[in-house]
Amino acid sequence: MTLWEHLAELRSRLIKSVVAVAAGAVLAWMFYDRIFDFLLHPYRDINPDAKLYVTSPLQGFGTRLQVCTWGGITFAMPVILWQIWRFVTPGLYPNEKRYAVPFTLSAIVLFLFGAAIAYLTLNPALEFLIDVGGSNFEQIFSPDSYVKLIAFMMLAFGAGFEFPVLLVALQIAGVLAPSQLGSWRRHAIVVIAAVAAVITPSGDPVSMLALAVPMYLFYEVSILIGWIFSRRKHRSRFG
Repeated sequence: MTLWEHLAELRSRLIKSVVAVAAGAVLAWMFYDRIFDFLLHPYRDINPDAKLYVTSPLQGFGTRLQVCTWGGITFAMPVILWQIWRFVTPGLYPNEKRYAVPFTLSAIVLFLFGAAIAYLTLNPALEFLIDVGGSNFEQIFSPDSYVKLIAFMMLAFGAGFEFPVLLVALQIAGVLAPSQLGSWRRHAIVVIAAVAAVITPSGDPVSMLALAVPMYLFYEVSILIGWIFSRRKHRSRFG
């Protein structure tokens, strides 16, 4: 493909992704009340009478748009990941293209798993953030700041849980070798801890551990999967 054909292909994939996000946002708009109750549940576990307070007439509408935007991205994630893979596929060998469906499904499952872990850790994260300021503060949350926190948490965890998919793909493509990843374990621990500390929006130790520990376990699993693929490739070459 020429450069212009690549650009045309990229434009097509982007348009399809944007349409999917827009359709997901419309769906989130229709189920806004249920989605917001779901997002508010961790806060209400701490304080059953908890309410969020708006400070301007437009804040409620802006919060709804924010929820629908993040909801649209979440609902459209399977389409987005599929479009990314379809854009990359022409540059792969025929034996590598057969991994399209498994990789896409794995990426979707891991993203949702990461978002679920973020949701479950939001309760202790909120408790930490509320208590760390001391007893001299009256906690009043605005809806936009609360939604931004939980959305960034779920997005950060979802992106972090894509880590093994990336490592396995790089090993299959021959960019990395399992032996290299195995020799980088000590450095990987430091890097993973630093990444978890940076991308965790709440900054509390519970959330950072909930992200860092699975990421390191995924690192080890990706090495194991890489060894399996390398042994299969070796057998196919030499019979």
